[in-house]
Amino acid sequence: MDQAELLSRTFDTVFPLVFIVLLGFIYARWRATDMTIANRINMDVFVPALIFSVMASGTFHVTQYKGLIIAAAVIVLGSGLLVWPIAKLMGVSSKTLLPPMMFNNSGNLGIPLMVLAFGESALPIAVVLFLTENLLHFTVGMYLINPKTKLKSILTMPMVLATMLGLIFSFSESQLPVALSVPIEMLGQVSIPLMLFALGVRMMDVDMKNWKLGLFAGVLCPLSGLIMAIVWQMLWPVSQEYFGYLLVFACLPPAVLNYIVSELFQQEPNKVASMVLIGNLVSLVTLPCILLYVL
Repeated sequence: MDQAELLSRTFDTVFPLVFIVLLGFIYARWRATDMTIANRINMDVFVPALIFSVMASGTFHVTQYKGLIIAAAVIVLGSGLLVWPIAKLMGVSSKTLLPPMMFNNSGNLGIPLMVLAFGESALPIAVVLFLTENLLHFTVGMYLINPKTKLKSILTMPMVLATMLGLIFSFSESQLPVALSVPIEMLGQVSIPLMLFALGVRMMDVDMKNWKLGLFAGVLCPLSGLIMAIVWQMLWPVSQEYFGYLLVFACLPPAVLNYIVSELFQQEPNKVASMVLIGNLVSLVTLPCILLYVL
């Protein structure tokens, strides 16, 4: 693959995502838009449907991804360990800085990005990375911000329930009847474009007063992930194919969910919003660079 073809493929991968995000932003500027209900439905119905449809498919076997799952968990948790002393030096609360640096946009950016870059065969891997990051976010991440978080509230989340049901189907090698698998898969297909559109709408609410912190975080997030991915590959290497996925996963920007959680617990949401927005803007430079290396 020559350089022109690489650049073309990278553009074809990134532009559709940027287009949908930009469309959400433009629409929200044109007409006041409240995505609260749509986001709740997406998190409660469409994303769980996507997770379950992938995991319950006959071609998905979670045991074959155990090395990838461990590596992804190391990247997420290791990033927090790297950033923790930096938060202390900067005088920024670790509850504010660590979650956006640890928990990346593996859902509404990572899944479509990997599918567009590597093809439909990448969907199970993208979902595995998303599940790993998301489960850590709803456990370790929630505990970081609110140590009083109850295990019961985590286990009853639709995404967690969909994951557990998907694991049952994966281990039992059961097959859903077509009459059920088709509508569930159709529901799951709604989730990715809706997440991207919601990200664009969310950008309307960002306060740019904390742009310096946001810019710093936008660089720190992929850098800390990249360091952990390379260190882990040196110590316990995965296949070159999986390492490519891990590099893309490591360089993803902060997840929008970080802002939603910080707003819920009033953990300096304006600062977190700036980190999320500017981090996602910075990714327009960092992700094409890593894709040029991986593809």
